[in-house]
Amino acid sequence: MTDPDTLYRRHRFPAEIIAHAVWLYFRSPLSLRMVEDLLATRGVVVSHQTARLWAETFGRAFTNEIRRRSSGRLGDKWHLDEAVVSIRGKKHWLWRAVDQDGFVLEVLVQSRRNAKAAKRLMCKLLKGQGRSPRVMITDKLRSYDAAKRDIMPRCRASLP
Repeated sequence: MTDPDTLYRRHRFPAEIIAHAVWLYFRSPLSLRMVEDLLATRGVVVSHQTARLWAETFGRAFTNEIRRRSSGRLGDKWHLDEAVVSIRGKKHWLWRAVDQDGFVLEVLVQSRRNAKAAKRLMCKLLKGQGRSPRVMITDKLRSYDAAKRDIMPRCRASLP
């Protein structure tokens, strides 16, 4: 972020409280009313509309700072998993990759659950991250093994 004095100037609350509210909203799956309640438990009375305005005002600077800090420092242990979702009544597969710290690396929706779909996920991961993981933790889906063999042969795979 830029200098905190210039970023939070002319606001009623201190920069730490505003930053904590924005952090709660963007880094946790919380609604604005839940952020309001969490701040109220700490003795800070703020409406959810104020939390929304803070998220709109400071959200971009906050997310840019998170991206800047996390670039190049993402974990070398990746967890890959898939889940079924229904879109317009048709079954699709939501493929997710998360590092050991819980940072979402990639999300992909496919209509199939095969080696080609797993390869597409891994190619997107390698393109976005620029390096392969040290360890890749998956469930026992055989598509991951087939894709890993072709794309990341040096990566060690393990099961949960």
